[in-house]
Amino acid sequence: MLSLREPASAWTGMTFHQMLEKIRYEGAYPTRDRAEDVTRAVLEALGRQLATAERTELAACLPTEAAHALTTHGQDMQPLTGWQFVKDLASRTGTTPATARWDTGAVLSKAPNVQGGPRCGLTTNSRIHREARRAADGVPSLRL
Repeated sequence: MLSLREPASAWTGMTFHQMLEKIRYEGAYPTRDRAEDVTRAVLEALGRQLATAERTELAACLPTEAAHALTTHGQDMQPLTGWQFVKDLASRTGTTPATARWDTGAVLSKAPNVQGGPRCGLTTNSRIHREARRAADGVPSLRL
């Protein structure tokens, strides 16, 4: 597992800017700012659904800015299914469920180690991660 003192970009080789560019391309967002807004919203929503240990483990695998978005809020008391996750994201961001579904797929398919990684130790077996990815099914580039 990655040490919390070692920046994730040191071993993933990906900076926050690079991660945003991949998400921008994957999600066909017109600007880097839009990709950043979407990335932060999805990671904040995901962070609210993860237990503290899972959130901390995943944060250690992300660039600092993404880790901050993931850990900004505490865990919600109400666990959500994947579809509920997408609907909640839509209501929090003021978008449609279809847009929130697209955004979820774009971020979860490209953020480094959200899919799990060799040194991360995260296998992405968390219920909400599986459910959110299933809810995002249908996004052309998302591979489950």
